[in-house]
Amino acid sequence: MSGAGVVTIIQARTGSTRLPGKVLLPLGGGTILSRMLERVRRSRLAGEIIVATTTERADDPIATQARRLGFTVFRGHPTDLLDRHYRAASAVGAAHVVKIPSDCPLIDPAIIDDVIGWYLSRADALDYAGNLHPATHPDGNDVEIMRFEALERAWREAKESHQREHTTPFLWEHPERFRISNVAWPRGRDLSTTHRYVLDYAEDYEVIRELDAALHRPGACFGVEEIVAHLDRHPVLMSRNARFAGRNWYRDHLDKRRAAEAATAIGA
Repeated sequence: MSGAGVVTIIQARTGSTRLPGKVLLPLGGGTILSRMLERVRRSRLAGEIIVATTTERADDPIATQARRLGFTVFRGHPTDLLDRHYRAASAVGAAHVVKIPSDCPLIDPAIIDDVIGWYLSRADALDYAGNLHPATHPDGNDVEIMRFEALERAWREAKESHQREHTTPFLWEHPERFRISNVAWPRGRDLSTTHRYVLDYAEDYEVIRELDAALHRPGACFGVEEIVAHLDRHPVLMSRNARFAGRNWYRDHLDKRRAAEAATAIGA
């Protein structure tokens, strides 16, 4: 199994509407972004890692910090993530493109390798693989990988706003056109709606900060098993952001679409 041509793109910006500037919030002597990059760098299969931020002046600190930490930076469209990913991948001649959002600061490098390895071992038969459709991993370990040609096709053909904003929906919404695969949580449990440490809200930040303070050790990298065990042992901590468990942008998108369709049917 070869990881040649794999490029991992970390999307990051300060303009989050729910928690502005979240990637630059302090964490463990650094920032959310620096902790995440430290962990992604431990992946064996991630290849070249690029921080893809926007051309907005507000995101200058992201570019500065990423470069200072030794990472390649690409700056592109503020809201068209599909365009930003495509142009970043094109700039370095990527053959396989990994997408990881910057709201997963405690992502497990082993999960990154699991998803990339799954895809690479079947690369001749796949255009896309991820661990989100359906999601079963603890929320905060999002990894997707796709053939560059598939990303390019999406870039050329995707028209709907959510397909441009979130990069990959055009691929997994068209399984008749793309060869797709999903990597499930291997422990036989679905923890995606119970164990949450993705960063969207202030309560998420509290949970992430306490997890990092409890588990981080210099020179080491705690993994998902330790996080899950710690959350299970500390139900009060786990309850901090429990009201957001199971929520994500795509579920919200589908709910809004169904509501709009229902309203249209009533008015017909």
